[in-house]
Amino acid sequence: MTKHFSAGYAVGGLGLASVLVLCLQGPASAHHLMGLFKLGPSPLSGLLSGLMHPLLGPDHLLFLLAIGLVGLQQPRRWLLGLLVTGLAAAGLGIWLPGFPAAEPLVALSLVAVGLVLLERLPRWLLFPAMALHGYVLSATVIGWEPSPLLFYLIGLALGQGLLLLAAVGLVRPWAQHCSPAKLRLLAGILIGVGASFAWTSLVP
Repeated sequence: MTKHFSAGYAVGGLGLASVLVLCLQGPASAHHLMGLFKLGPSPLSGLLSGLMHPLLGPDHLLFLLAIGLVGLQQPRRWLLGLLVTGLAAAGLGIWLPGFPAAEPLVALSLVAVGLVLLERLPRWLLFPAMALHGYVLSATVIGWEPSPLLFYLIGLALGQGLLLLAAVGLVRPWAQHCSPAKLRLLAGILIGVGASFAWTSLVP
């Protein structure tokens, strides 16, 4: 049994290291499927773009996965509240774009998650942090026609919802056997990555 746990931690550590290497290449909040494949706005491309958008921005992906750690002791409606907050902010970003310093603040949301894990900040701060992520994710679809825009928001809701559920489901077994020292280390890594993203967005 001990060997299996050790192997599991080794694989988990390698996976975390791989994710961090990808993340340290720089924040990618503005990337989405249509930009990668040069697709025109349509209901299908909007849906696919919404589904994939949370996966293509390492800052957003890491934020959602980290919420899995914070959400272990929270009811499912807590995750639903975060999801609704993010979608409402995405809608706000479509109608009122141009919020100053949005991307550096998104990067600093990783710092906030780390401090929440360390119990230095209250968990309710993750709601405005999620709103910032939703706001930034709307920037690439401003000016779209209503139909592809609606399907983009549907895809975004599905993509983020599934990712949040997967994060909690995958993190829970690991966290049950994780020592407080390892959780503190992970929180420190999140703080470091978030600070690095913020610095990169401020100093190109």
